[in-house]
Amino acid sequence: MSSPPTSPTATPDKSSPSGWLPADFRHPTRVEVPYGHHLRPIRAEDTDLDMVAVMGSRERLWSIYGEAWGWPPADMTHEADRADLARHAAEMETHESFNYALLDTDETALLGCVYIDPPEKPGADAEISWWVVDECVGTELEAALDELVPRWIATDWPLERPRYVGRDLTWAEWIALPDLPR
Repeated sequence: MSSPPTSPTATPDKSSPSGWLPADFRHPTRVEVPYGHHLRPIRAEDTDLDMVAVMGSRERLWSIYGEAWGWPPADMTHEADRADLARHAAEMETHESFNYALLDTDETALLGCVYIDPPEKPGADAEISWWVVDECVGTELEAALDELVPRWIATDWPLERPRYVGRDLTWAEWIALPDLPR
């Protein structure tokens, strides 16, 4: 799913090109999610599925991410979404940020997304958020993802102080925090 461009941050250099993760870190390429679903890195080829997911849940997604990220715009085009997903895929390769799609077994439906980003605000070494499409809100799948993400981050990521935006603090509280120096 789309999110804002990643900006440089004042995180310590950990000897990787991105500077916020260890140079030898290899990001997970598939994570099993209960009920026949999985997470995998998003890619430009997911645009058709992404457009359905994002625009079908746009009003709720805007209520979550709109003020912070200006996303998703009401007039998002297929071409703009494809460019955004290609950017996300490239950022994952260089470990600048990570965007995982929540997919069904056959990858015929994109049902949400998990974002793992370098910190923009002090007090954390990563900022993490996730969502599911409207039809999955309040379901066992959403509950499973809510339980899985923090456990996955704790066991598979080299992070000491992850911040779960929208969970540990509200988006309004996050916006009110000072920005890290650039």
